[in-house]
Amino acid sequence: PPILPIKELKNTAKISELCRTTDAPIFITKNGYGDMVIMSIACYEETLAKLDTYAKLEAAEAQIVQGRVIDATSSLEKAELAK
Repeated sequence: PPILPIKELKNTAKISELCRTTDAPIFITKNGYGDMVIMSIACYEETLAKLDTYAKLEAAEAQIVQGRVIDATSSLEKAELAK
């Protein structure tokens, strides 16, 4: 991922373009240390979507561990009845 010193933030047009053309967050450093992260809205929304998917997968795995599952045939039968 791109890493830029904080002084580069003065050039907002360049930073905006970099955000739009980079598929990853941009790390901003201050005095050589990580200070903040910036990203495009598209990158942010994609990150939120991934987090939502991971949360749903975690919930599904917890249901499996708890034995809260049904076989595919029963599930399809219930779906047909719901129509």
